[in-house]
Amino acid sequence: MSTYRWQKSTYSGDASNCLNVAAEANGGLRLRESDDPGTVLAVTPAVLRAFLRTVKAGDRRTA
Repeated sequence: MSTYRWQKSTYSGDASNCLNVAAEANGGLRLRESDDPGTVLAVTPAVLRAFLRTVKAGDRRTA
């Protein structure tokens, strides 16, 4: 398994439970919750953008 260079979300501030993100060489992204670092989600930048737009809009529907 690759070693990722994890970064804490700037929105997390001083909180101990936060979202970490790592970039892959192929342009993909990895996400993990600091409380459960063993669970890692692989996403593309486009998918993450769409998710964030949906959350910001308050749309709670599921596909």
